[in-house]
Order: sequence, then structure tokens, then C-alpha cells
Amino acid sequence: MEESRIDPYQIVGFLLLIACAFYVFNMSPQPVENINENNSENQIESSSTVTTELNDNSLVLNDNDTQIIQEEVFTLQNEDIILKISNKGGGIIESTLKKYNDQDENPFKIYDNNQSLHITSIQKSFDTSALMFQHSLTNNESGTELRLVHMLDDISSVEFVYFLPNKGYLFDFNISSNNLNVNDAKLNWNLKSFRNSRSPTYENRYTYLNYKNDDDIEDLSAYSDDSETGNAKWISYSQHFFNSFVIFNDIKKNIKFNTVNIDSDDDDIKYLKLFETQVPLINDSRNQINESLKLYIGPNDYYVLNESYEGISDSIWFGWGIFGWINENIFFPLYYYLSSFFSAGIAIIIMVILTRLVMSPVQYKMYLGQAKMRILKPEISAVSEKYKDDPMKRNQETMKIYNQAGANPLAGCLPALIQLPVFYALFCFFPVAFALRGESFLWADDLSSYDVIAELPFYIPFYGDHVSLFPITAAVAMFFYTKMSGSQQMQPSQPGMPNMKFIMYVIPFTLLIFFNNFASGLSLYYTISNILTIIIMLTIKNFILDEKKILATIEEKKKQPSSENRFQRRLRKMQEMMEEAEKKQKLKRKK
Repeated sequence: MEESRIDPYQIVGFLLLIACAFYVFNMSPQPVENINENNSENQIESSSTVTTELNDNSLVLNDNDTQIIQEEVFTLQNEDIILKISNKGGGIIESTLKKYNDQDENPFKIYDNNQSLHITSIQKSFDTSALMFQHSLTNNESGTELRLVHMLDDISSVEFVYFLPNKGYLFDFNISSNNLNVNDAKLNWNLKSFRNSRSPTYENRYTYLNYKNDDDIEDLSAYSDDSETGNAKWISYSQHFFNSFVIFNDIKKNIKFNTVNIDSDDDDIKYLKLFETQVPLINDSRNQINESLKLYIGPNDYYVLNESYEGISDSIWFGWGIFGWINENIFFPLYYYLSSFFSAGIAIIIMVILTRLVMSPVQYKMYLGQAKMRILKPEISAVSEKYKDDPMKRNQETMKIYNQAGANPLAGCLPALIQLPVFYALFCFFPVAFALRGESFLWADDLSSYDVIAELPFYIPFYGDHVSLFPITAAVAMFFYTKMSGSQQMQPSQPGMPNMKFIMYVIPFTLLIFFNNFASGLSLYYTISNILTIIIMLTIKNFILDEKKILATIEEKKKQPSSENRFQRRLRKMQEMMEEAEKKQKLKRKK
């Protein structure tokens, strides 16, 4: 469901900012001679391990002789990816991304005997994952083709064809049958996703199954076991910063999806989730299986996905509504441009500076409104004291002062509300910014994960078993920001209003706890952002705003005939209605 994309941890953090603004199968194949010695990047290797009596799974040749087929693993590779495919089952048993490493600096593997893509049929009683296939290998200028064929009987066969181009993570996978009259064939795709990051809990939030139906992107829950049935043009098994896709030529209907969460609280956990999909295969006019699929196994990088196949980048959760638009059209292009010239940390700092400069006019309007309210505070306090026993009269006189001075009590709040989409968009940006993965800055060795300056011998609920420094710097900067911001605002005099001193201490402390397990890039951003905000605030207060001039403007405004704006007019009418209702209540009591 669409709403399952919303990360409640992001929502919690966002609300805090609002308050601040206001199995294992082992095979060790021995490589044989390279098929094509002239093409090192597009080589196919085969290896044999075990000779097996095949019985019902024997390959039946045209001369009716039975051949014993050995288990073999074929290696297809290009400049980006290495695929290992077994003739037992005909599936990919291992995929290695050449340009990326895991946490132990080993070549990154998305598949390592944890994935299965096979055909089943109850009608014919077969499962391709248990069949032995005969192979043929072809290498040409555009790529490498591996053809796998299994004879089910004298005339019936199933064929898998893989074609890996010279580069990229997208490749073709065709499934066909011959003289196989079956109407219940299903494509089964299962994957147990590996844990790939320092924090399994954090990674689990962004490890989920989603798919594209006719118009929309649908999601299964990332937080609990989930299942549903739907139609799909493509299916994505997102593993935070890496992804696997099955892409169909047309919409497939009545697909069954299922996800099972594996306990992610154990630091030694190997897998995070089990993804399961069952796709009914529609036979062609000859009542045969004929499917042309595309498979993607690679980085969950927005730009790599865009270049690979149109539309699959939509699987990345940028945020809903305007927040997603801001990320897709502003923050992602801006960061990727900056990171092509600077290190990741410097690119984040420059992005902060540019964002704060763009938002500075809004910030100016906010401080101007706050300055007017400070100037009017003595008059408002006097009215509040004079009419403390008559709330209706007190509100009328207060609005009269605002109207005469040309001030609006919401003038300081509205600009802050305009900044909220930017703040929440950043909460969605940092968890899915692939370019941050493995990038270091200062003491943080990976800006896409939390930094560690100390390991704790015990676990603190909500905080963790480590100490991150960037959240501390973000919390300290936010403390001074909220302290200065609170001093700029007129403190509430009415009972029941929030205590700014309480908020000033609670928000930084809460964010210190909340950010400890988040991407350090996010904490870095908010550290710099709050420092710049303080600098801008001091600059506006001491060098741009002149409270004497503001006071003179207010006094001049008071001498002019007052005119109500839309807000004041609506508020006055509301007060009049309340007064009228109060009069009627008094008359009823007298009777």
C-alpha cells in the first residue's frame, strides 16, 4: 500500500523539527579454459563438481540415448557484474558487483545461494529448480548468451536463455517451452535479503518489496509481515542501497506477493527479509510458455536505474507529494552535481549553505514578525492585565493593537511553515542517497550510516550500544538555536501555552537520542544548518533589522486610518458571533 512507504521514524523526527521551528549451499567450482580468450571482460567460464545419476531428470537426446549430466556453474561477466549460473535449476546462484564492496571490503554480492527464480507446474508435476539442464554458450560483439535446455520427455522441453550485454546491470532472461501443454505454469521468485549495513534496524526500514501496476507504485510493509495480490509491470526487491528487479513485457495479473521480516534486533543477523512472489504465466496461442523478461541486479542508484530501464527509478521512495518533488528535482540533482566536484561531506555543507541562502528571505520575514511582536509586547501585556477577567474583551483589544500597528501574530509562523517541506524532504533524501554510501568525512567513515566514537558495554533503549558524535554536535547546535529563537519571541502569557524553556531543552535532547542510529550525513546537515541559521539570525538582528525604525513605522501606522486584512476581518466576525452567543446565554440564565 502506498502509505507503507511512509517511515514513522521520519515522521517522529519531522515532528520534532516542527516543534523546534515551533541457508547455505556451498559449491567450489574449478574453472576451465575460457571460451573466448580475446574478450576478458565478456568471458564465460564453466566448472564441474559432482556427477549425478539423473533418472527422471536425465537429458533425453534426439537419438534416444541418455546422458549423465554433471553439475556445472557458468560465469558470465561484463565490466559491471559477474553472474554465476548453475545448470542445476538453471538459476543465478551468485551475483557480484565489481564496482562495490561490502562492509569487509570484499566484492559486493547481492545473490549468494539466497535467491531462486524457477518455474513450477502442478499439472505436469515439475519444478525447474530440481532439473538438470544441457547448455550452449555463445559470445558476440554485443554480449554473452547462455542457453539452458531440459527435456522433460521425448518431445517436451523447457528452455532458459540469459543474455548479458557488455556493460550494465540489466540483462535479458527468456523462458520458453516446446510441446508442453500446461496452463498452470507459475514463475516463482524468492529472495532472502542479506544484511549489508552497520545497523540492521535502520537498513530494515528501507528493505521492502514494491511493484508497478497500471499507474501507481504499490508497496508491502517494511515493518511487518505482509502479503497481497496485484498486477505488475515490474517487481522490485529493494535492499536499501541495492536492488533486484524482474521486468515484464506487459502487465502480469493476479501476482501473489509476500514478505516475511526476520528479527533485525540481533547484531549478528545475516538476513533481514524473505521476499516471495508467484507470477501466473499466460501461455501463447500454441499453449506454450513464452516469456521475455529483463532482470536488473545492481545499485539502487536513482541515476543508474534511470539509465538502465525507464520507470524503475520510481521504486525509490523520495517522499510523498511535494516532498518527493523537492528531492527528485532539487536535492538529488544538486547533491550529485556538487559531489562530482567535492567530497561528500563538503558537498553536504555547500548544499546547506545554498539552501539556507535561498530560505533567508523567508527567515527575514519571520524575524521581522517576531520583532514587531516584541515591540508590541508591553501594550499586549497591559491589555492582558486590564481585561484578565474578560477573555472576549481582552482578545478584542489585542486584535485592535495588532490592527493599528499593522502587525500579524501569524507573521512569524507562516514563513516557518513554508520551510517545513524542505526540512521533511531532507529526512527522505539522506536515507536513499546512494552517493553517500561508503563516503567518509572527518571521523565518520560512512555518511550513509551512523558514526561511532565509543562502544557502550550495554544497550540503552532507543539510543543503542554506541555513541555517535555528529548527533551530539547537531543537538548542541539546535540547543543554541532554540535558545536564541525563544529569546526572540514574545513569551506566552496565557495559561496552558507551551513553555519555551521546556522545549529548548527537550528538543535537542530528543534529537540526540533519535539521530544516534540515523545516517551521519543527516546529522552533519543539521549541525551545519543550525549553525548557519544562528549566523543568519544574528546578522539580520544586528545589521539588517532596526527596531527603532520598526517602532517608528508602527507609530506612523497607528496614526493612519486602520484597515482590516482578511485574517483580522474573519477574527473580528468570529468574536462578534461569540459575543452574540454569550449575550443569548446570559438572557437564558436570567429567564
